[in-house]
Order: sequence, then C-alpha cells, then structure tokens
Amino acid sequence: MDGLIDRLHALCDAQPFDTAWYFKDLASGLTADRGGGVVAPSGSTRKIAILMTAMRAVHAGRLSLTQPVVMRAEHQISSSGCFQHFLPGFTIPFRDVLVMMIIVSDNTCTGAAVEMVGLDSVNEFCRSIGMVGTVHRQAIPPDADPSGDSGPDLDRTNVTTPADVGRLLELILLGAGDPAAAAKLGCGPALCRLALDILSWQRLQQRLPLLLPAGAKVAHKGGIAGNNFSDAGIVFEGDRPRFILTAYTGRVPAVMPNGAPGRAAAGAHIGRLCRTCWDALKSDEAPAYTGP
Repeated sequence: MDGLIDRLHALCDAQPFDTAWYFKDLASGLTADRGGGVVAPSGSTRKIAILMTAMRAVHAGRLSLTQPVVMRAEHQISSSGCFQHFLPGFTIPFRDVLVMMIIVSDNTCTGAAVEMVGLDSVNEFCRSIGMVGTVHRQAIPPDADPSGDSGPDLDRTNVTTPADVGRLLELILLGAGDPAAAAKLGCGPALCRLALDILSWQRLQQRLPLLLPAGAKVAHKGGIAGNNFSDAGIVFEGDRPRFILTAYTGRVPAVMPNGAPGRAAAGAHIGRLCRTCWDALKSDEAPAYTGP
C-alpha cells in the first residue's frame, strides 16, 4: 500500500495543477487520501447525492420511479446534457430522469429532480450520512468560466470533499447487499442496486475509466466546475468491487505547457491515477499500463 500511495502522490506532484483524492481498497479496508477532507467544487459529482436522496424518497413512498415528469423550459438553461436541445413539454418517467441526470449529466433532468426532492432534503440527506464538507446551494449551477485561475467561489457554489463522496459510494455499495446498510441511506437494497446500475451505465468515460482494461467496470459520476475537473467511482474487476477512488483537480490551466487542453490533461491524469490503483490491486496477470 505504501508503494501505491507514493506513486499516486508522485503523479500528482508532477502536475502544474492541484489534485485531491480519496482511495479505499475494498479487499483490505485500507484507506488513503491527499486532501481528502478539503472542500472543493463538487461539479456534477454532487448528483450521486441527489440520486440517493431521490431513492430515499421513493423508498418512503413520497415519489415513484414510474411517475411522469414534464421536462420544462425553465430547466433547459445549462449546457450540460442532451435535453437542453429538445422541445420543452415532453414527459418521461422519474426513473429515466435520474438515469439521464447521471449517465450524460443532463442538467434539465437535474433541475427537475432537485425540484421534486427539494434542495433542503438533499442537504439533510448528506448531513445524515456524515458528509460534513458537502453543501448543495444551487439546483442548476451557472456555467463557469474555465479560463480563470481562481476557480469558483467556495462560499457560493456547490461543494464537497473527496472523502465525503467516497463515503457515499461505499454506503451505496454496502447497501446493495445489506438491508441494515441500506437503511442508513433511507432505502432498501433493491434501490441501492439500481443506483449502482445507473452509475455503471455512465456514458462519459474520459476520466476514471480512461485507461482501464477490458473486464473493468466503473460505477461513477464525473464533474466540471470552471477549471476544476473530477470523477468519483467504484471500480470493479468483473462483478467484484476492487476499490473506491474519488479525484478532484483544481486550477487546471486552459492550455498546458505542452499545448494540450487542460481538460484533456486533467482527464488523463485522473485516468492514470485510477490505472495505477488497478495495477496495484488487480488479481490477474494482465500487464500493467506502461503508456505516457
């Protein structure tokens, strides 16, 4: 474990931007972090908490996964996702609202979901499971300028910590097989399993899964907040959960010294962190990644 953590720190130290992360080996239970408790812009990784607040409301009978939801023009105000380009007024089931919110980070669906569960309920849910550094202030945050060096105002935007999101992911994983663990999230195992399925259907694959081999599966959600890029997920080898990794970069330059776009460099960096964990923990004899 010490060798792995040293390699992760070395990869971060080599970057001209900040990186914070939280890691847990699910076989041994060992954890490590780099600024794991430091508050950072959550970007769309916050949608994992919105998803689970919705699952809690479904479990309590306040909402139904099959109830129809109208996609309204007032929610089509963000550049994230697909439904911003649709004619308003169409209807989809609440389950599909949650799916689209996660797998393509659709903010039309995010606005609808937050309106249905309530922003106060999302914050109460986070506090109830010990996400002490997480605050949801905006249902749909405005598109941020990625060119600035200062980044979003942490007192005005949605924030979280790498350790908070890691804790939430672990509770979802535990809840998928244990009613007592699911009860901590206010729902049952079936809804935790559905949440894991939705997270594993993620279509935006340019960070944590980027360098993983065939046979790997990641249940995850990425995020962008100005010049901050993040991803948080559970990495599986086949059906076996291997580790949790949540990674948050900050102050990423728009253009790297070598001319590469900063967003691409941040994504590749998060991908290398994840592959380094995979190579250290893999149970087969597949070759380690030796790329740039």
